[in-house]
Amino acid sequence: MAYTRKDVSTLTASEKRRFVNALLELKRRGEYDEFVRLHIVYYVSDGESGLRSAHMAPSFLPWHRRFLLDLEEALRRVDSSVTVPYWDWTKDRTTSSSPWTADLLGGNGRRSDRRVTTGPFAHAEGNWTIKENVTDTEYLTRDLGRADAPIELPTQSDLKWALDDPVYDTEPWDSTVRKGFRNKLEGWGTGRGSVSWRNHNRVHRWVGGAMVGAASVNDPVFWLHHAFVDLQWSRWQARHADARYLPAEPPGRGGTQHGRIVARHERLPPWDVTPDDLEDHSRIYRYA
Repeated sequence: MAYTRKDVSTLTASEKRRFVNALLELKRRGEYDEFVRLHIVYYVSDGESGLRSAHMAPSFLPWHRRFLLDLEEALRRVDSSVTVPYWDWTKDRTTSSSPWTADLLGGNGRRSDRRVTTGPFAHAEGNWTIKENVTDTEYLTRDLGRADAPIELPTQSDLKWALDDPVYDTEPWDSTVRKGFRNKLEGWGTGRGSVSWRNHNRVHRWVGGAMVGAASVNDPVFWLHHAFVDLQWSRWQARHADARYLPAEPPGRGGTQHGRIVARHERLPPWDVTPDDLEDHSRIYRYA
């Protein structure tokens, strides 16, 4: 039977506690840091050589759907009642609203060094030492809203702009495309700085700290953010019932994207699944 992912703002005190405790247990076992490492390995940009499966490519959405499912399966091995909630950043838009509460993810980092000092993931609690992609800090950092260069979270109209596009993705299948739902949702835009960050990308920048860069999984809000992104894919599919993941076939030899992206029926590394396998999640989970 399919289980339900809920809006984080609707979780009961017990549901919050169980979700947090399951995350902390994965961290204690060393399993959580494996997810951080995996995301770092597959964070490949346009400017690098080789296959791009997680970012700046059509498979951005199925890759993170499978990634979320792996985390959710690990959490449910700890506590079978737990599912990953989603953070609707078009609705809960302040630094004190859900999920930034002491009984869930904790709040903003302090101004001096962005260190998170509240909630169960604060370093002082002793349960959340950052071990992957560490430079000079081993504590979780955030800069909600970017104090020195403020930006706003994406709005409902920003999401609508992506959801209204009837085509999943277009050539050249990277961060430069200006049409297609995938990149409008992933959020690589034109211009420099904050004006170029749309939807998914803008949220990472708004949270700041550990959420900026390949090791963004170090902040547990990563999962709540991507659950909401995954929900948008579901909504897009419902709105455009005849639309499918593109490209259906891999780019031909000699093309700039040959061997660099995953077509609908090709294996999606590091798993033995295809984007086609991941288009329908209804037998596994649904959204409340």
